[in-house]
Amino acid sequence: MKDVKNYIEENKQRFLDELFELIRIPSISAESEHKDDMVRCANKWKEFLLAAGVDKAEVMPSAGNPVVYGEKTIDPSKPTVLVYGHYDVMPVEPLAEWRTKPFEPEVIDGKIWARGADDDKGQSFMHAKAFEFMVKTNQLPCNVKFMLEGEEEIGSGSLYGFCEEHKELLKADVILVSDTSMIAQDVPSITSGLRGLCYWDVEVTGANHDLHSGIFGGAVANPINILCKMIADLHDENGHITIPGFYDDVLVISDEERALMAQAPFNEEAYKKELDIKNVHGEKGFTTKERTGIRPCLDICGIWGGHTGEGSKTVLPSKAYAKISTRLVANQDYEKISELFKNYFEAAAPDCVRVKVTPSHGGAAYVAPLEMTAYKAAEKAMQETFGKRPIPTRSGGSIPIVAGFERILGIKSILMGFGLGSDDIHAPNENYPLYNFYKGIETIPYFYQYFTEMSK
Repeated sequence: MKDVKNYIEENKQRFLDELFELIRIPSISAESEHKDDMVRCANKWKEFLLAAGVDKAEVMPSAGNPVVYGEKTIDPSKPTVLVYGHYDVMPVEPLAEWRTKPFEPEVIDGKIWARGADDDKGQSFMHAKAFEFMVKTNQLPCNVKFMLEGEEEIGSGSLYGFCEEHKELLKADVILVSDTSMIAQDVPSITSGLRGLCYWDVEVTGANHDLHSGIFGGAVANPINILCKMIADLHDENGHITIPGFYDDVLVISDEERALMAQAPFNEEAYKKELDIKNVHGEKGFTTKERTGIRPCLDICGIWGGHTGEGSKTVLPSKAYAKISTRLVANQDYEKISELFKNYFEAAAPDCVRVKVTPSHGGAAYVAPLEMTAYKAAEKAMQETFGKRPIPTRSGGSIPIVAGFERILGIKSILMGFGLGSDDIHAPNENYPLYNFYKGIETIPYFYQYFTEMSK
């Protein structure tokens, strides 16, 4: 790609200024008070896509937040790449832990500090600027479509229906996504798999109202005690999940891919030190990286009940609550797992309490085969700009809609992300290194070039 580095150098401040316009819009999809901000952010994206050179762009309605769509067709006979990203961001709490104002981006120590700096405004914006470069310099080798949604952080609930409704509009040869991370700045990697997700809300009810813990304690079941015991019983002494049938469909990856993944540098002592933990913990028989990439897990995301305010209150609560999630791997059906957990957990409850499990949301795992054309194009593109072959990795995280794209649109996705594990996405002090931001803009045009060449 001729002169891409020069183009970035000449426009790098403008790129940042424009990105900061997007970041300053608090597009928090989980909070209804930001509904107008979602629309405002979608319209800003439309403005930037038009300026970058798409033939047309529009803000399209969905059952929830709007979807931004843009396209440029240079030749119908050429391949088409559909770029997917999301413009919604996570809530910012706890606000007191931020070093900067979350929606007032600042560059400090070579990093952009703000909510959405990486996930996913910064990474999505790389694609707009890479596309701009190819259009402005007449080097765009194929057709390009953009789809940016506003509900990824709450499960992409409306996008499934949007895709069903607009299958013809979204036709493409591959979906290109940057919403994942690399191993390190000097160790490029491509995410070849994502874990799936199931999420439930659990309610345990004992007596019909709160009771005095002295008068009734020991005679009436405490829902918090019961819930804690039920949760503890979800794992055995080897870290295996005890739900019958949970592992039946788990896909075991090949020794070859496992060996490739093992090439990724990982210092367990540094990992423990960074997290301030004495030791790691997980399923017996697997490494730390394998536990988060190729094996499923189950975790309690929140638990509460009774008196949680200041001071003491001797109460035996009527109810206890928990939010429970599983991360799933290839071949596990999230709807099947959701039903397995609900049936098992409700049946496991002693008759001194009533348990209600309400499925919240979920999505399937996704695998991008290493032999697919898009993977090889991404591999070659990253090798071109980083000077070394990227390592395939399996992410512990989930982007449920990616599996949805394959099911609804029949299109595979390639996950070529440029974030880092240290970017603190979803947490206070989210950040994104300038190096990664500009390196992404430099690398993406090579993907288009090699994907077009390999697709002939």
